[in-house]
Amino acid sequence: MLKKFTIFTSMIFVTVLALFVGCSKEESKAEKQIKLGITIYSYSDNFLSFMRRNIESMLKDKASFIVNDSENDQAKQYDQIDAAIQRKVDALAINLVDPMSANMVIDKAKKAGIPVVFFNIEPRLEHIMSYDRVWYVGTKSRESGDIQGEMVLNAWKSNSKWDKNNDGKIQYVLLKGLAGHPDTEGRTERIKAVLTENGIILEELDEQTANWDILQAQNIANTWIKKYGDSIEFIFSNNDSMALGALKSIQAQGYNIGDESKYIPIVGVDAIPEVIEEIRKGSIVGTVLQSPKDQARAVVDMILNVASGKDVLDGTDYKLDEVKAVRVPYKAITKDNINDALEAYNWLILLYIEILFKIISDLYFKKLDLKIKMYILNNRILIKFN
Repeated sequence: MLKKFTIFTSMIFVTVLALFVGCSKEESKAEKQIKLGITIYSYSDNFLSFMRRNIESMLKDKASFIVNDSENDQAKQYDQIDAAIQRKVDALAINLVDPMSANMVIDKAKKAGIPVVFFNIEPRLEHIMSYDRVWYVGTKSRESGDIQGEMVLNAWKSNSKWDKNNDGKIQYVLLKGLAGHPDTEGRTERIKAVLTENGIILEELDEQTANWDILQAQNIANTWIKKYGDSIEFIFSNNDSMALGALKSIQAQGYNIGDESKYIPIVGVDAIPEVIEEIRKGSIVGTVLQSPKDQARAVVDMILNVASGKDVLDGTDYKLDEVKAVRVPYKAITKDNINDALEAYNWLILLYIEILFKIISDLYFKKLDLKIKMYILNNRILIKFN
């Protein structure tokens, strides 16, 4: 029976891998010889990993392209852009490592006469306006902070028991992204402003920069939980990866694992699948969806247009704002509307797979005194046997 099951699970796992990895080649060719150069600041970023796979899938058979991982190294990204220019690409799509480096990137592209579509990390206004063949696809940082603030406001008012010391204030800690990054500043400022404007008194226990990183956030939260313990009434996080890091830390101390008396609410931004699963379980209050699918679609439509010599918005319904940007709206995600996030990440199939493995575990592994767990990390499915 075990042998048959091993073969069965192997077949399922190979099928799953084919679904999620099969379309993720970093180099693709098409009959039309449109040549594109694309750089991602870091493949390790959860949100960008989903956006990258969407871009690759949408460009398949429409252009010849190479996608590069800049590994959070601006010097490496410069080299990748130089290499793309030497290949005589028709257009560049750039997810910057450092927003302040946009002027140098634009200078390189301008000298070569190559159009550029920046995405997800917004250059400064003066840099975008310095070249008439530069555009941006992304969101408004402040909007995500507004939505996060409204989410916290509604949740706080609906859960009086979260005010552990009954002082009418929110004692909070806040995990910040990259220092000086527009998303960091906009989200940090607006979540606090929205709450204050609505009569909520805030008491900051601490704010720390974790650079969007799950491990840095976990280490910071380890210190917080030891220092403040039950005094922490809310964890605000600039993104979901850091929210997950905080969750891992407090769960190791017995919080957010089912005991209502030991619960610290957490909110993030991005609506990545790992966080959606935690919202579904009640471990995280909510997040803010920025759709990787919708952003990828805008990038692909625009870069194909400019690479073909067409108007950047040709054949689309997008509108450019005053800084030549296409803005993809955010959306609050809680347990009440979780399916909206699942759809954006094409995540329903993962839920079905999870259910399948639970059934298999119940049917077979309990008899063998084994436990099976499935984890979803960075768009990959991991299976653990205990």
